[in-house]
Amino acid sequence: MVYQALKSFLIPILTLLFRPKVTGLRNVPQNGPVIIASNHLSFSDSIFMPLVVPRKVTFLAKSEYFTSPGIKGFAKKKTFQALGQVPVDRSGGRRSEAALSTGLELLKEGACIGIYPEGTRSPDGKLYKGRTGIARMAIESGAAVVPVAMFNTAEIQPTGQVVPKVQQVEMIFGEAMYFEGDTSDLKLLRDITDQIMHAIQEISGQEYVDMYASEAKTIIAAAIRERIKEENREKKSVKKKK
Repeated sequence: MVYQALKSFLIPILTLLFRPKVTGLRNVPQNGPVIIASNHLSFSDSIFMPLVVPRKVTFLAKSEYFTSPGIKGFAKKKTFQALGQVPVDRSGGRRSEAALSTGLELLKEGACIGIYPEGTRSPDGKLYKGRTGIARMAIESGAAVVPVAMFNTAEIQPTGQVVPKVQQVEMIFGEAMYFEGDTSDLKLLRDITDQIMHAIQEISGQEYVDMYASEAKTIIAAAIRERIKEENREKKSVKKKK
């Protein structure tokens, strides 16, 4: 009830300010278990996309979104709770298994869940390698997998920016995909995940990188630290010459 009330309140704002351009929404089944698999460019992806889908979309959101300190963290937590988001620990190992179990329970109830197969936001707008948990959920639940491409959300709300920039947002929903097989077959899980990522890449037009986004973030962060060190060394060198 709270979800529908908040959605009814936000939709006019979304329509007026961000003028959403939505293609392929008919590809989302009206009932039964569904996994909406999206690229991930911005925090606002989890706000914009559920608002245009007629069904309730439950995202398996990072637990950090519910535990951030301060007023900003409190507001974020309440917003996610109102939107029906479920906090999960996706840090790996048994915790990732718990997230998988949560997703499967929801799908068994015929829910529509949203997943970012990359596991985290893209650090540079490229599309990264998907995590195979989505393949396991698709096989075990028999859910339809609908690939989605989000556009302009990184410009609307870059990482760290609280107030979004008013700009048109676009979403394209691809055709539903169905998978079956043995979930113990790791090669099959990787193949299915790659098929899903390829479908997202086809409609998003993003450059694909065969690396996990989390690894790319580590590399980029290291490069930034090294650049800062180099700049500091150059500044010291200039001071010494003076």
